[in-house]
Formats: sequence, C-alpha cells, structure tokens
Amino acid sequence: MRTDARRHHDPQVRGFASDNYAGAHPEVLAAIALANGGHQVAYGEDDYTGHLQRVMHSHFGPTAEAFPVFNGTGANVVALQALTDRWGAVICAESAHINVDEGGAPERMGGIKLLTVPTPDGKLTPELIDRQAYGWDDEHRAMPQVVSITQNTELGTVYTPDEIRAICDHAHERGMKVHLDGARIANAAASLDVPMRTFTNTVGVDVLSFGGTKNGALFGEAVVVLNPDTVRAMKHLRKLSMQLASKMRFVSVQLEALLAKDLWLRNARHANTMAQRLAEGVRAIDGVEILYPVQANAVFARLPHAVSERLQKRFRFYFWDETAGDVRWMCAFDTREDDVDAFLQALKEEMAR
Repeated sequence: MRTDARRHHDPQVRGFASDNYAGAHPEVLAAIALANGGHQVAYGEDDYTGHLQRVMHSHFGPTAEAFPVFNGTGANVVALQALTDRWGAVICAESAHINVDEGGAPERMGGIKLLTVPTPDGKLTPELIDRQAYGWDDEHRAMPQVVSITQNTELGTVYTPDEIRAICDHAHERGMKVHLDGARIANAAASLDVPMRTFTNTVGVDVLSFGGTKNGALFGEAVVVLNPDTVRAMKHLRKLSMQLASKMRFVSVQLEALLAKDLWLRNARHANTMAQRLAEGVRAIDGVEILYPVQANAVFARLPHAVSERLQKRFRFYFWDETAGDVRWMCAFDTREDDVDAFLQALKEEMAR
C-alpha cells in the first residue's frame, strides 16, 4: 500500500524550550540539495569536506583541522579522548554540558574522569580550576590533564577573550590542555562582536567542539583541532567513537553553508536579539526575576511554579531547577518578534491569575 509523506506538525508553532527545536535554515537545506546527486568519495575524502578545511582556516588559522561528526556529545567525547591519557581527568564547571547533559558519555564511553567545580555563573576561572588542579603524581587520583570550558556557557553567560586567555595560560603553565565546547560558539561571537578566533586559537585553546545544529544545521558538528601538537590519532578516535559518517559530504556542506559567508553570524545575531527582546519584556513583569546576565540566546528566570506549569501548556520550555522555580527560555535563528511578544503576553496573563 502506498503512503505519501505528510506534515505532522504546525510549522507556525514555535516555543522557547531549545534552539534544537528549530528546523534547518533554508540556506542549509539548499546546500544539502546542492551536494546531492552523483557519487563522491565516502568517509571524508569528498570535495565538500576538503573545502570545509579551507573555510575553517579562514576562521581559525592555517593549522586548524576539522573532523566532522554527527552530534555535540560525539564531538566532546572524541575531543576529550584525543587530549587525555587513559588515566587522565578533565576539569569542568559543575554545570557543564559534558557533566550534566550527556548521559555520562565522557566517563562511560570515553573513559574520562570529570573533576567538577561549582561556579556562580557557569564560568571557570584560574582560581576555580585550582580547586581540582592537583595530585598529578598521586596514583590514587585521576590525573588532571584538560580544562574544558563552554562558550557561551550553559547559563547563557559569555567568556571574554581575556578570561579565556587567563584560563589557557593557567592550564598550560600546569601542563594541561584546553578544550572549548562551542555548541553555541556563534552566539558567543555575535555577543562579543569579534571573530571566533579571538577567543579560541588566538588565546590558546587547543581543541574546539564546533556546533552547527543549534545555529541552523540539520545535523552535524565538528571537532576542530587548533593545536595539532596536543592530540593524536584523531581519525582513529572518531571511527572508534562511532562518529565517522560515510556520506560525510552532507555534514560538511552544512558547516560550509554556515561558515563560508556570514550565515552563522546572521543566525546567531538574530537569536541573541530575540533573547534581549524577551529579557526586556520580562523585566517589566512584576514577580519574575532574571537570574543571570542575558548575553547570548538564553534567558534564565525564576517565577512561581504554578505559573510556569500553566504557561507550559501554551508554550514549550523547560524547568532548569524545578525545586527553586527556575526556568530556561531559549531563542533560535527562526524565533520571530511575534513569538516573543505572544509569549510575554501569555506570561503577563498567567502572572495575573
């Protein structure tokens, strides 16, 4: 029996749960179609992956090498494996995605011990790093070998280039390497209004997990090696970690579509602008507290639990800390001003009940 594809959702409905909820940008879809047809060599020896390397050089310098992967967790696990020995450990913020939201993959699949540090705003500092940076000669303790930071952070805050430079200098002085989880790196660059290299390879980051999905890709991220002297056997680790795409051209062409011109920046600026619009509206509503500086495309707020539950029936979003009543509202490249205004109106109505 023949069945035809049909739409199963209303494309006019948008929520504030995650930038992962957004579809793919039309320019990315057009790039995928462009790469389709005919035969290309599999497993990354295609023309599109080759050209992606040159595009990455324009953003991160001539020594940068990109290894496209399927998803963000895969990028992080592959990157951290490449930077650590079997006895190695990674220092990260307690709120880091690798610690909280990856199902234990770095530890279970990568065999890497995470050494976490509580932070007030999601950002590590040299002083906070030193809470876990010790015991290199103690065989009873996993050896700190890597510092992993997230830009922008899981709390929506953004490191300045000087802050990242201080972390890199501090880590390198202690014989450690630096990994940057850049799931929302475009939003950070848009917020700082600087090129991505300004807070990555220029200040000493060794390896980057580059995010595409949250910025308008259909799927796909990349591990970008910025300092080739810090890693080994990347190709083998990617395959071993089940992150080697046979038809890699369809991952690479999406990243090329984002990065070859300014689509990555346009998408990020728009998402950030919508978050600022949302934050401005929220500040005018009595009884709602914004918890952290709104520096990228996330707004964290605290409001009565019952209000959030009612509001969730009208718009999708998640509790961040349900006990405290904290919620997270995310904006995406396709969030519209009308979406924000409708959400604010609904929030006002529910707060007034």
